[in-house]
Amino acid sequence: MSTSQLVVQHLPYLRRYARALTGSQVAGDAYVAATLETLVNEPDTLGRSTNIKADLFRVFTRIWNSLSVNGRSEQVQHDLPAEVRLGQITPLPRQAFLLSCLEGFSEEDAAIILAVDVSEVRDLVDEAGRELAADMATEILIIEDEPLIAMDLEALVEGLGHNVIGVARTRTEAIKIASEGKRPGLILADIQLADGSSGLDAVNDLLKTFEVPVIFITAYPERFLTGERPEPAFLIAKPFQPANVSAVISQALFFQQTARRREAKTA
Repeated sequence: MSTSQLVVQHLPYLRRYARALTGSQVAGDAYVAATLETLVNEPDTLGRSTNIKADLFRVFTRIWNSLSVNGRSEQVQHDLPAEVRLGQITPLPRQAFLLSCLEGFSEEDAAIILAVDVSEVRDLVDEAGRELAADMATEILIIEDEPLIAMDLEALVEGLGHNVIGVARTRTEAIKIASEGKRPGLILADIQLADGSSGLDAVNDLLKTFEVPVIFITAYPERFLTGERPEPAFLIAKPFQPANVSAVISQALFFQQTARRREAKTA
């Protein structure tokens, strides 16, 4: 397959990224068009890398960071709530977050695209996660039987602007908290609980009555990989890094709101 054919193959993903980055498909497409013009006029810009997609995004990034193709490019459309929030995040962290969380680039590829090192990519994603989480505050249920870990998680999510509706140590406690208090907008759950009950079972019970994103934080990730996990769900292995938890919370809430908006459009 020729280089031009490979570029065309990746254009839908670049357009998706450009829309999320600018907050508008029109503005995003203006930058994509400028990228294609650059490739036509300077065909060597892509280099000789075998990773055409990363190279294409690298050229786009160079253009987006260096000029304003569209005078209204930073004005977001108000019917795009997820994109509006992303548009309010500092530009470089926003790019790192979207490259990693929306487009699925590895840290190494994101570093090449942004012309930074891998450690800076991690810091940028963490910064974006904190900014985005603070703007998407919700009610969180923590299912964790280890008191110190539960306290750390509670402090972490409250520091991001969320409200913890309760901390459950068992499956029974989790169901009781959810039935008696506010419905959570996100669940953080361990898998192995204090009385031998399962966080997986607790979450499955809860998701029978409402649907929210779930993040499993566990020392037993193999129990998650059974093919029976609830969706949508994310996995963080213990011991965890607070920055990782922050970024994954932001991912979970961002994609949940995007999915709800998509469903509302098709309803």
